[in-house]
Amino acid sequence: MTIPRVNPEKRLEDQGIVGVAKAHYNLIEPALIDAAVKRGEGRLGLGGAFLVQTGTHTGRSPKDKFVVRSPEVESSIWWENNAPMSVDAFDRLHADMLDHVKGREVFVQDLYAGADPAHRLDVRVITELAWHGLFIRHLLRRPEAGELAQFVPDFTIINCPSFKADPARHGCRSDTVIALDFERKLILIANTAYAGENKKSVFTLLNYLLPAKGIMPMHCSANHAPGDPEDAAVFFGLSGTGKTTLSADPARILIGDDEHGWSDTGIFNFEGGCYAKTINLDPEAEPEIHATTHRFGSIVENMIFDPDTLELDFEDDSLTANTRVAYPLDAVSNASKTSLGGVPKNIIMLTCDAFGVLPPIARLTPAQVMYHFLSGFTSKVAGTEQGVTEPQPTFSTCFGAPFMPRRPEVYGKLLQNKIARFGADCWLVNTGWTGGAYGTGSRMPIKATRALLRAALDGSLKSVEFRRDPNFGFDVPVSVPGVADDLLDPRRTWADPAAYDRQAAKLVGMFAENFAQYVPFIDEEVKQAAIG
Repeated sequence: MTIPRVNPEKRLEDQGIVGVAKAHYNLIEPALIDAAVKRGEGRLGLGGAFLVQTGTHTGRSPKDKFVVRSPEVESSIWWENNAPMSVDAFDRLHADMLDHVKGREVFVQDLYAGADPAHRLDVRVITELAWHGLFIRHLLRRPEAGELAQFVPDFTIINCPSFKADPARHGCRSDTVIALDFERKLILIANTAYAGENKKSVFTLLNYLLPAKGIMPMHCSANHAPGDPEDAAVFFGLSGTGKTTLSADPARILIGDDEHGWSDTGIFNFEGGCYAKTINLDPEAEPEIHATTHRFGSIVENMIFDPDTLELDFEDDSLTANTRVAYPLDAVSNASKTSLGGVPKNIIMLTCDAFGVLPPIARLTPAQVMYHFLSGFTSKVAGTEQGVTEPQPTFSTCFGAPFMPRRPEVYGKLLQNKIARFGADCWLVNTGWTGGAYGTGSRMPIKATRALLRAALDGSLKSVEFRRDPNFGFDVPVSVPGVADDLLDPRRTWADPAAYDRQAAKLVGMFAENFAQYVPFIDEEVKQAAIG
């Protein structure tokens, strides 16, 4: 396929980028891999995968993320959650980064964010690294060749991993920075080669823009029943809770594994690929994800491999536990061709409970959905962020606080309105620990989780007997075919039931303390859900 080369230098000049040694405009996969290998950015692995290490930053740097405090967005940003950067500081950072790329090669990709043409965002990504161009080409959506000639970006990302910011000059925290200017429609990323910053910056953009259109942006995976896009399900959850694994069910059609929007007509994937964790990846439990690690064009990030045979070590976390593989959706045999689905019939909220308190599945009322959505309880998994070396309990509102520019109530009310208008069965699923807390208990068996999810999605779970949980007030199934009864009652899995009671009381207290911040903004029904 021939890609139109329409004066790329002029297009970059329009955005202030001048004096670069060469601009590689919309290279496709073979050319990007060839450039990355020749430039020594990594190694070609088995099957043509590209093996790369990201250096110091092997996860996101949320404390180094800033939003420009311009008049246009002053009143709409959740400043308690988003560090501000002054307009002048951003201008200095921008000018210094433009100066930095002079005399260097850059790789430009023009891409879409959003599978629904009515709501997509046109994004230009300018990177120093060829493999970053390949990564974002996988993770966003690729225009047809004929569409590129007239492409005009809504937003631009400039990513320079070799540029070190100056906190005193650029108004940031360290020499690493991710700065978003919604008014200038520009994102600057510096001094981190971790590719996930590229995709999450786009997610942050959509989380700001779409609510104004009545569209619910969601940190979730999604799938639908075979042959029936209207039978859709969404899986909310933070990194490490199982969004990718559980949505990639061979018995259903994958819409996407991480980021979606919910409009009046249904759900749509923001992305065009997947970014799956590979640590301890089991070829029997997850054969398709495993296969992508030796597929041409996949990016294998921060995995240890044999320098002679190039065999990957899926258990070695010496660099990071946040090892990843990035690949396009067409690498998944059961992926949707359109990345579109109907209004979700099931909403699943995934959590990884390191306390060992929550049951493997619970049925939620609409009010309880709001409570758990605003709470966003999970445990940070080792490696997902810099400095996290073991699971840590955390509350990340809307299951994605680092990517939420607006206040949580904006997203909470959007979800509440969608459920009220369209209806859905809602479930809380714990993929964390059972039989004790982290360090004593064990991870929830994935076979049991999948069996419970399938029962929820096919409707059979609604017909079993439920009990009321004494700690959180939601309904928990008593017995489900194919799942041990003890597993459904976490207290019974503990050797010391009294120790479970103490742990449960502790977790309930943490929920209550965290949720107090939202009480002024919620209705009475949700307040009642908060007290169980």
